[in-house]
Amino acid sequence: MAAQASNLPKSAHKIKKLVPLFNRILVKRAEPLKESKGGIVLPEAKTAKSLKGTVVAVGPGTRTEKGVPVPMTIKVGDEVMLPDYGGTRVEMDEQTYFLFRESEILARYTD
Repeated sequence: MAAQASNLPKSAHKIKKLVPLFNRILVKRAEPLKESKGGIVLPEAKTAKSLKGTVVAVGPGTRTEKGVPVPMTIKVGDEVMLPDYGGTRVEMDEQTYFLFRESEILARYTD
């Protein structure tokens, strides 16, 4: 558990007051590369939107029609692949986060 907490951005500890509802996930997008591997500085127009992010908060999940809880498969601290478009932008503590439904997350990175 302590290893997951160290992977989170420092601002994630401030956002504990925001708890997503149902099957929603709060994600902090990774910053796009500003420099190529060779050291060339990339202009803002040429930097692609990052499709990778870190999960900051997770809702409790949904329930089936019979009331059986469906647990979330993504946990806080997971690195996930995000879609190009979608999600709801949330501005907090001078940081930008995005709210996605669990079904909108494309993949989870593993070690």
